[in-house]
Amino acid sequence: MTDLGGPGDHRARGPGDGPEAVASQIADAVESLTALWSFAAQEASLRLSPHQLRALRTVQAAPGLNLTALAEGLDIGLPTASRLCDRLAAAGLLERAPHPDTRREVQLWLTAHGRHVLGDVAGRRARALAAALAAMEPAERAALRRGLRGFLAAQDTVVPGGDGTE
Repeated sequence: MTDLGGPGDHRARGPGDGPEAVASQIADAVESLTALWSFAAQEASLRLSPHQLRALRTVQAAPGLNLTALAEGLDIGLPTASRLCDRLAAAGLLERAPHPDTRREVQLWLTAHGRHVLGDVAGRRARALAAALAAMEPAERAALRRGLRGFLAAQDTVVPGGDGTE
């Protein structure tokens, strides 16, 4: 398990506490969280690839977006996005509808089944994360919460668009 230290960590601080060392430790923790996330998603009622889940979540966040916007959001080519949407539509998770104002443009919408599958995945992920957090001491959870708040605040100041804006 990754040792990130904490309130009960009384060891002397050294070079392993610098930003690079902590970044490496966080990368390990993120990798572990990603594995937990993937496992929870694979246990859902319908197994989807991470790419398919990202596409569905992107459409969920911006209902009615077009194929070009989806491709840009996923950082993939337009033909790849089109094939991805074909597979999601064939599975009954996504529907394409003509744009009401532009006949050449197609809007993407989640189906009821697509919303259900995303809800199932989100619920499983939340339960898996809650189980891991339940195994932590209350002080460790509090320290993690404070650390994450501090990280997000710092990220917003050093990363352009870190707050979700461009």
